Amino acid sequence: MMLSRSQIVLASTSPARRSMLEAAGVRLTVAPPEIDENAVKQAIAPSDPADMAMILAQTKAVTVSEANRSALVVGADQVLAVDGQVLDKPKSKAEARDQLLDLRGRQHVLFSAVACARNGAVIWSHDAEATLSMRAFSTEFLGAYLAALDEKVTETVGGYHLEGLGAQMFDKIEGDYFTVLGLPLLPLLAFLREEGVLLT
Repeated sequence: MMLSRSQIVLASTSPARRSMLEAAGVRLTVAPPEIDENAVKQAIAPSDPADMAMILAQTKAVTVSEANRSALVVGADQVLAVDGQVLDKPKSKAEARDQLLDLRGRQHVLFSAVACARNGAVIWSHDAEATLSMRAFSTEFLGAYLAALDEKVTETVGGYHLEGLGAQMFDKIEGDYFTVLGLPLLPLLAFLREEGVLLT
C-alpha cells in the first residue's frame, strides 16, 4: 500500500534504500547519480567521515535534481570508519574477506547521511551515526558466510547485510537500525510529511 501523494526520485542504486522506502509506502523512481564517488572523496580529503557522507549525499541529490528539476530527489550515502580510517566498499570477495578480518573483534562507526533536492538545490539534509561491535567470529564462520553471500558481500561498505546473515557478526549495536542500513529513514519520512509528499 502506497501512502504517498506524489512520487519522489531516489538518487541511489542501493537495493536496501529502495526497499526501505517502498516498504514504508513511498512511491519512487530510481535515477542512478552519474558521479565519480572516488573523485569526490579525493577532492574533499582529508575530511571528517560524517562530512564526507553528507557531501556525497548532497552531491548525488543535486546531480539528479539538475536533470529532474520539478521532482523531489533523495540522495544518500554511508561511510564506515574504524579507528579514524575510512573503508570503501570491497571490490571483490577476497577484499571483503580481508575487510571483515580487519573489523573482527573491533568497533567501527557507520555515518549515514540523506539529502533532498529540488530545482538543483539542497532543501533539507540529515545525518546520523551508529557504533557497531563486531564479535570475534571464527574463520570457519567467515568462510561459510562468504560462501552464502557470494558477490553480494561487495554491495555494502563493510561487506555485511545486517538485515540478513550479517546480523550474526555482531555483539552489540548502538544506533538506529535504518542508519545501519544506510538511510536515516524516520527523519526523512518526517520531512516528506512536512512537504506534503506523504499523508500526515
